[in-house]
Amino acid sequence: MKIAVAFLSFLFFSCTFAQTEVNEGFVQNTDASQTYFKTFGSGEPMLIINGGPGMNSNGFEAMAKVLSKNHQTIIYDQRGTGKSTLQDLNAQTISMKLMVEDIESLRKHLKIKKWTVLGHSFGGMLASYYATLYPESINKLILSSSGGVDLKLLSGGSLIDSHLSKIERDSLQYWNDKIDKGDTSHATRLGRGRAMAPAYVYDRKFIPIIAERLTQGNSTINGLLWSDMQKMNFDCKAKLKSFEKPVLIIQGKQDIISNEIGELAQKTFPNSKLILLENSKHYGWLDAEEKFFSSIETFLKS
Repeated sequence: MKIAVAFLSFLFFSCTFAQTEVNEGFVQNTDASQTYFKTFGSGEPMLIINGGPGMNSNGFEAMAKVLSKNHQTIIYDQRGTGKSTLQDLNAQTISMKLMVEDIESLRKHLKIKKWTVLGHSFGGMLASYYATLYPESINKLILSSSGGVDLKLLSGGSLIDSHLSKIERDSLQYWNDKIDKGDTSHATRLGRGRAMAPAYVYDRKFIPIIAERLTQGNSTINGLLWSDMQKMNFDCKAKLKSFEKPVLIIQGKQDIISNEIGELAQKTFPNSKLILLENSKHYGWLDAEEKFFSSIETFLKS
């Protein structure tokens, strides 16, 4: 009996220790939906908003673990993705406003007064919109290869085609045609990902990782959110000009997001710094790992 009690005590304390390092769960949202989240480490809290739209947070776990050495990092599945499932996907269940309310519900659930928010790609757009509605909830803001503070991305701000060879563009067209005809198998989506991945990473050894990531998008959610942003004429510039918290804007010099979008964000935020990473495209923590993470740590300590 004593051995059993001792074992159970050991198991309890082991689980308790594990939960202080990695924790996961669900938070109830204002519309009765649920958001899945996962936290790493301890210290000053940092929310990481992944890109997409329409992708889960799985691809950002490695980044969260690196940054958790000095901070508590938090990732979450945006509504309708991963474990944050929705019964119906439509304009009533998927919108930028609801996405922002999900973030705020998560902050309250975790009893965080203020947090640093890091948004990557579309996540940067969502983070910027969050900053217009809940600026008092943010301590510092990091925009990683952000899609921008307005819809300039849709009028020439994306450079995917220019980063692909003719063979890669032809291959991408081939796989897109198959998908348009109804073939949404993993093999077809992976073929499309392999054709498109060279636009996203400077170092080609990362192509398989990005190709697999590109299979995970939900096209319905993607379409609903871009449609919502166009309907609302997404433009955060006016409100963000009064956002005085420190802002770091970081992206690759060869990013598919044009450098002009990062420069516009720098001009918009009054207390901001822009870093352009050499020999880097859309995933700075892969192409320029040391510079990417050291720049963030320096910014957070300043």
